[in-house]
Amino acid sequence: MNEETQPAQPTPPPDPASVEHAILLRHLAAVQKRCSELLTQQAQEIARLRGQTMQLRAQIIARDSALAWAQADRAALEAAAPDLAPRVRLARKVKELHARLQDLMREKLQMPISASPPSTAEPDLSELEAGIVAADLVICQTGCLSHGAYWRVQDHCKRTGKTCVLVEQPEHYRVVRIHQVHEALQLDSDG
Repeated sequence: MNEETQPAQPTPPPDPASVEHAILLRHLAAVQKRCSELLTQQAQEIARLRGQTMQLRAQIIARDSALAWAQADRAALEAAAPDLAPRVRLARKVKELHARLQDLMREKLQMPISASPPSTAEPDLSELEAGIVAADLVICQTGCLSHGAYWRVQDHCKRTGKTCVLVEQPEHYRVVRIHQVHEALQLDSDG
């Protein structure tokens, strides 16, 4: 008979051990492939971490170098100006005190909430006039009498344009004149 015409003989059933062996070989191949992928990933991760470590080391070296240079510069400045540290502390203290002064001034300028509203009564004009006269007297005594009649031209005040207060009220001028006479007497007794 011809082989082509011969009926196919059934293949014997596979041996369970060989089937299990084939399954284990496929599983081993999959595990080996997975292990190879993991090794490749780990190698890439290690290379990335080494590069990052190198960059971080370079940054640390740059930072330490800059710090060393800054410390050297500071030491040179301190050697050049030995009183620099106390002056810096004093300048800092001045800034703090200035800020505190500004705060206190702001607090003082703010009107208290519980303050009573300003009265609507008319101001006492006689008190105001007396205050102005007293202020003029002080200004005249310091500006005119102490400084050689600085504002006074004849009997008129250059500052106000009026007759000088000391000409109008000579009793105030007498106090100053007593001191001048007393000084003149001392000069005569010394000479």
